[in-house]
Formats: sequence, structure tokens, C-alpha cells
Amino acid sequence: MLNIGCHVSSAKGYLAMGKDIVSMGGNVFAFFTRNPRGGKAKDIDEADVAAFLQCKKEQKIGFLVAHAPYTLNPCAAKPELREFAHNVMADDLVRMEYTPGNYYNFHPGSHVGQGVDTAIELISSQLNEIIRKEQSTMVLLETMSGKGTEVGRSFQELAEIIKRTELKDHLGVCLDTCHVYSAGYDIVNDLEGVLQEFDSVIGIDKLRALHINDSLTPFGSNKDRHAKIGEGSIGNEAFGRIVNHPYLKGLPFILETPNDNAGYAKEISNLRSM
Repeated sequence: MLNIGCHVSSAKGYLAMGKDIVSMGGNVFAFFTRNPRGGKAKDIDEADVAAFLQCKKEQKIGFLVAHAPYTLNPCAAKPELREFAHNVMADDLVRMEYTPGNYYNFHPGSHVGQGVDTAIELISSQLNEIIRKEQSTMVLLETMSGKGTEVGRSFQELAEIIKRTELKDHLGVCLDTCHVYSAGYDIVNDLEGVLQEFDSVIGIDKLRALHINDSLTPFGSNKDRHAKIGEGSIGNEAFGRIVNHPYLKGLPFILETPNDNAGYAKEISNLRSM
């Protein structure tokens, strides 16, 4: 069974998110833990969480792939920006325990001229401070497209972050199809080779989720421009191979395409038909 869904709005709470994804034909979903640009998160409504967990069980909803705000930069040059990222992520991981056993995805950040090695040290140091042995949430590093001074444009950079993180069992990777294709990993013509490289560099057991997006820009462009499935440079045929690959079967696939709920429902149906 294909575990497929999309980002849903958290404005009305957990139960509403569960109902939204079921109405679109999905069985996994992503949501922002707070405003994508940061700020204070809404208080947790424990009754709402309990109702959602019952809905999750009844509707056979799989993993939640929560997403940290885009503005976080754990490897920023300014200490106050690193502190902001630290505080938000630490708070988010506490909040995630209300829905235990799920995923918390974040962008590794941008080194803004400090260099990749310095950035990797800052990111791993922050992870060592905020990841707790007793937490049930797995933190996912997202593969990035390589625009500007982004960290995470290569499997080697992600592997080095993992290597320097103490509680490695609490750390995994979310592979974004648009990002890796734009970063120079040819998932259209050599999906098998890309996944073999991931396995040799990071370990396929660390691949825990996918953001499934087409790309508005061509291969190796280092741009982060998502397109609807089949309407970009990756194309439907490649996505057919992706959703059927034995390394990827069973993982949560999260759509981040430029769509409304009706569009997501269509894409979910399309991907299931593959």
C-alpha cells in the first residue's frame, strides 16, 4: 500500500488535520508545528489530540511528518539566530511527544559564508543539545537543492551531520525528489544508482520519508522550485518508478506541490494508480 499524503493546515487542530487527509484519499500527512515563518506555537489541546489519535487508529493513518519553520537556521553566523532555532526545535520536540512515534523534519540551514564544515559542526552540536534519549520522535534532516550556501546538498554532508550526532538512533533523512534532482542526483535516469549511493554514504535504513515533488527547473539547476507531479522536469514515468521502488515502499510520501486540497486529492489518486 502506498503511504501518501500532503501538507495540511494545523489551524483547526489535530482532528481536523486527520479528517482533511482522509477526505483527500491520503493516509499520511505533514504539518507545520507553528507558522512556517516561526513565532509562538498554539497551545496543545489534549482533548483534540486524544480525538485525533482515535481517528488515526480508526482510519489507519500512518506517520505524521511534522515540519519545522522555514526560518530556522541552526548554523547561522549570528548567535541569536542559532539560539532561536535551538529554542523552537527543542520546544517542538516536547510538543511532538503528544503524538508519539512520529517524525520531525527540518532544513539543515545555510552557512552564510562560514563554510560547510563550520556549519556541520554547529548543526550537529545543536542536535546533541536538543535530542533527548527518552524521546519517541525521530528527527529528519531534509535533502536540499544546493541554492546559495545551503547545507545538505549532498549525501556526504548529511552523513557527516549524522556522524557527529551522538544519539544517531533518533536521526534520519527525508529525501525531497525536487531537491535531490536539482542538486545533481539523477533520479529520472538512474534512480537505482542514486539510492545505492544513498545506501553506501548514509545507509538506506536512515531514509525514513520522502517529499514527492516535481521540479520546475532542470536537472542540476540548484533551484528549489516545486511543480505538480508530471508537470516538471522529473515527469510521471520517473514518479512511477519512485513509488514502486522496493527501497521506498512503505515509507511516507508527502506532496509539497503548488496545489489546493482538490489538486492534492487528484495527485494522491494519480500516484496510487501508478
